[in-house]
Amino acid sequence: MRSGLASLITSVTDRPGHDRRYALDITKIRRNLGWSPRHSLTDGLLETVHWYLDNPGWIQAIHQQPDYETWLDKNYTHREGRI
Repeated sequence: MRSGLASLITSVTDRPGHDRRYALDITKIRRNLGWSPRHSLTDGLLETVHWYLDNPGWIQAIHQQPDYETWLDKNYTHREGRI
């Protein structure tokens, strides 16, 4: 991990009904289509995090969208069907 990035990690309370774990199994897609990932899950996650850290302007543009707060509220705070 890049120097000092561990201090940016914040644990949050899990959302009700959210999966506690994910089990990835690519056996079927590998068998039927011959597909296999180019990156490991760990490498892919690291590459994604680094992209966000290297592109703060993209995140700022999202936050400046007029309906950003409304979308967050609808999809994460007052979502229908929450357990």
